[in-house]
Amino acid sequence: MSNHATIAEKFISDGEKLKWHDASLWSLRVKRDAAMRNLEDWETLRTLASEIKSHTLSQLDQYLVEFEKNATQNGIHIHWAEDAAEHNAIVQKILDEKGAKSLVKSKSILTEECGLNHFLEKKGYEIIETDLGERIIQFAGQYPSHLVAPAIHLDRDEIGEIFHQSLGTEKGETDPQKLTEIARQHLREKFIRARVAMTGVNFAMAETGGFVVCTNEGNADMGVHFADVHIASMGIEKLIPQEKHLGVFLRLLARSATGQKITVYTSHFKKPEKGKELHVILVDNGRSARLGDAQFSDSLKCIRCGACLNTCPVYRRSGGYSYESTIAGPLGAVLMPSVDPKKYASLPFASTLCGSCNQVCPVKIDLQGQLYSWRQRLTKEGHTSAGEKWMMKIAGWLLSSPRWFSLAGKVGKLLLKNNLVAGKWLKSRDLPTSNKQTFSAWYKEKKDEK
Repeated sequence: MSNHATIAEKFISDGEKLKWHDASLWSLRVKRDAAMRNLEDWETLRTLASEIKSHTLSQLDQYLVEFEKNATQNGIHIHWAEDAAEHNAIVQKILDEKGAKSLVKSKSILTEECGLNHFLEKKGYEIIETDLGERIIQFAGQYPSHLVAPAIHLDRDEIGEIFHQSLGTEKGETDPQKLTEIARQHLREKFIRARVAMTGVNFAMAETGGFVVCTNEGNADMGVHFADVHIASMGIEKLIPQEKHLGVFLRLLARSATGQKITVYTSHFKKPEKGKELHVILVDNGRSARLGDAQFSDSLKCIRCGACLNTCPVYRRSGGYSYESTIAGPLGAVLMPSVDPKKYASLPFASTLCGSCNQVCPVKIDLQGQLYSWRQRLTKEGHTSAGEKWMMKIAGWLLSSPRWFSLAGKVGKLLLKNNLVAGKWLKSRDLPTSNKQTFSAWYKEKKDEK
């Protein structure tokens, strides 16, 4: 069983990194808020997006069949993958059929979820991540710590050293512009030589059989237009009914993620270019089971903007790797227990239940409520420690007895006054000084005065 608090200790111990990680992510939240205020119908869009997603999920089987029919008519090859293993096998089969031993890949959380890179590399294929952040962490042998900013956990000195080790840049070079230009030249050669390119899918329209890929670097377009074969990896929940619904989500996505009005590139794919092939892999990998769970099915509405991570006080101060999963933050804490409740039992408890994630979610997922529900379910199923169970029993006993609650308050005040309180929570926090008078004492005093 993983333990979020224990794993987070390493990240927390580096005070400087903790400080700028927190500040960097909060700056994205601030930009998101500014973008939200500049759009008068923001809340209307959120409500509409949530309702469109709810409707689509309620008839997902029908929309998937419609998408397959229309995509096939457009000349797209449709593949169905029940799980990660089947998804990876399909990608390998396409590569083998084309005699390709390398693949240029745009950022895709789903392929990370499926472990595609590791699977293919073990079999001798070369996988080139073309998103700059993804390429950096690929060089470092790591996985993304954030949905939108995969290398947010690395500072410029660490990135400079990675470039020095991987691309032979001058040691100590940390200028972002210079490093970006070197990466551009390095990747340009990979694009030109690639025969097969891979992307994710941000949104797919059942009505047209087409799909959209959103990027800021144009790497998806570069890969696809140079290559003879385009493979798109798509979770079955990425569907929306009609093309006219797309505008709702495009107005929400970039604003929620980075504060932009829209991503720099919004690329539409509907049919293969002449003489080329386009493959779409529709991946389940546990999504149908989640859809059938009424308590957590709403999590499938997610459009992967990362807004909940940017606002979460726990994620910002513990880092993505403390979650030990492809998706971190509140969303990861909701998704991962359904994958392995024993391994990820600590994640729903890595939250203050402050509700900030609910406030920023562009499709109104009740993340706070789902985190609370997971706590209840995991406790009932015996996935929490005996110590935690006893603490809750003691807390329940104290809260049900005014006399013992009052005594506990006096003891707690004494401990605070003499700095005798310790624990993991206090490793990176200072407790406030206790008030001279408790609320109960103040209330009794005022009551007696009257």
